[in-house]
Amino acid sequence: MFSIVIPVYKNEGNIAPLIEALSNLNSKFEQGLEVVFVVDGSPDKSYLLLEESLNNVEFRSQLIAHSRNFGSFAAILTGLNYAKGESFGVMAADLQEPPELMIDFQKALDEGHDIAVGTRETRDDPFMSSIFSNLFWTMYKKFVQPEIPQGGVDVFGCSKRVRDQLVSLKELNTSLVALLYWIGFSRKVVSYVRRKREIGVSAWTFKRKLKYLMDSVFAFTDLPIRLFYKIGFFSLAVSVVYALIIIISKTTGMISLPGYSATIVTILFFSALNSIGLAIIGSYTWRAYENTKGRPVSIVMNTKVFDAIK
Repeated sequence: MFSIVIPVYKNEGNIAPLIEALSNLNSKFEQGLEVVFVVDGSPDKSYLLLEESLNNVEFRSQLIAHSRNFGSFAAILTGLNYAKGESFGVMAADLQEPPELMIDFQKALDEGHDIAVGTRETRDDPFMSSIFSNLFWTMYKKFVQPEIPQGGVDVFGCSKRVRDQLVSLKELNTSLVALLYWIGFSRKVVSYVRRKREIGVSAWTFKRKLKYLMDSVFAFTDLPIRLFYKIGFFSLAVSVVYALIIIISKTTGMISLPGYSATIVTILFFSALNSIGLAIIGSYTWRAYENTKGRPVSIVMNTKVFDAIK
């Protein structure tokens, strides 16, 4: 059986077309299909609409509700943990990723690959969003994870042994995509054309994007700390040269008000540098502290299983 995990947050307008698309997809999985919906603390009617709809579908399904909004990655991990299939796929509830992509994932897994990652052929995003997205993935590929596709990863499929590894990792504030590459195994890239959003607006806000960027970097590389060391040594060299200039200017009488400008500039420069260093170290310290708490990645409030109708 192939299990599809779908995180749901503010998607009430998408529920009807989503159920229809999954029903059409069901007949194409000869080994059987299960769909696991994880409602991640959604404030709308998504849970109620799913609860009503899943009594009359031809595929097996589970409906899981988080006690609050823990984020899409936490919802995906919950869904993977509860899914009963032998292979798995993850897709969004907004149908911007074509559901047929799940069939491509299943084929890749049947070929012997353990992971299938979906990456967009093009990005139909707003101009500034596209610029920053391309810049992020380019830098991430160069400095953090060289194996990741140029355009990043949006959705994925995996085998049962990869699923077991993912759900066993109890990291908080991390990147699920980066973990897919960290654990290894055989991978296949599946490209697709992303559809235009027809209903609703994206919940992928600037705040969520910023958190994703920080989690993706701080959880998988010490690059910021290494950069800070290099900046620190460079700043030290500049300070020595600057100090020599001040001493020479002082001895030749070029500075009429001794010490004022040099003191102010030096204090400002190193105060800013010190603040950046503390921020970087604090980011790593906070993540270490979060992981030592031993809190679960998410909390399931309730779950229901719906058998396929005959």
